[in-house]
Amino acid sequence: MSALSRVLRPRTLETLRSISPNFVAMYSNSADIPKFETLAVSVPKQFVYHVQLNRPDKLNAMNRKMWLEVGECFQKLGDNADCRAIVLSAAGRLFTAGIDLKDFAKMGPQLAEIDDVARRCRMLEKTIQLYQDSISSLEKCPKPVICAVHDACIGAGVNLITAADIRWCTNNAWFQVREVAIGMAADVGVLQRLPKVVGNDSLVRELAFTGRKFVADEAKEFGMVSKVFETKESMVEKAVELAEEISGLSPVAVQLTKRNLVYSRDHSVQEGLDHIRIWNQTMLQSEDFLNATMAQATKSPPPTFSKL
Repeated sequence: MSALSRVLRPRTLETLRSISPNFVAMYSNSADIPKFETLAVSVPKQFVYHVQLNRPDKLNAMNRKMWLEVGECFQKLGDNADCRAIVLSAAGRLFTAGIDLKDFAKMGPQLAEIDDVARRCRMLEKTIQLYQDSISSLEKCPKPVICAVHDACIGAGVNLITAADIRWCTNNAWFQVREVAIGMAADVGVLQRLPKVVGNDSLVRELAFTGRKFVADEAKEFGMVSKVFETKESMVEKAVELAEEISGLSPVAVQLTKRNLVYSRDHSVQEGLDHIRIWNQTMLQSEDFLNATMAQATKSPPPTFSKL
């Protein structure tokens, strides 16, 4: 281990562990918490951000404002070095009723004012792109996103959670790929992501063609969620605990792991191996790897990792 010790930077494990509790508390209290109209953001633990869909009086239906704010929120948290893991849940009696149809209907008169079909198409294309980018912001965010679903998760909500990294739900949760019921094909991610989430093409086609409901036990059976809880409160509590555990690990390692998992899903095994090899030739020179390796070798407590 002497060779490894020589390459460690002056910031030794003891120096890293010497951060006082008061400093940590001050650091947490000064966290940059973004404010939104349709989302509620809090910091329940150091490095853990909790985002809630927050239109409970509208059953968390996703209006244009929420679509915009979801994208903005996850972009900001992705850039925020004080954030290392995110819990996504919802306020009120259910997760989300899906797209806000009253808000969506406002587009009709706007389209009617445009005479040319090409320009109407352009307006629709920009709107769909906005909604797609909003959903994809969870996947593009380098921080792991743990989604905690209670009660109904309909339409746009299923699109949203399939872009998360980890999905849990309560035992009363139910899901519905509902777009066919309103005369449209789903266009913001569920048709692309759900087959890869559950690995059952036949089942996905059944759900997408019929728009039928499926409940928590079925969602767990085919791998859409990994855990089912008795109550929303216990689920969110455990989600925060998991996020805290992840946040205590190297942000370099965690964020590169997410990046490679997302990349490998859409590429061949060899391309995924090439991708991680190219990244790790740099990341293995990080102080995180050296400090974590030293702690393991000396059976010392885990190191405190600096912000990324």
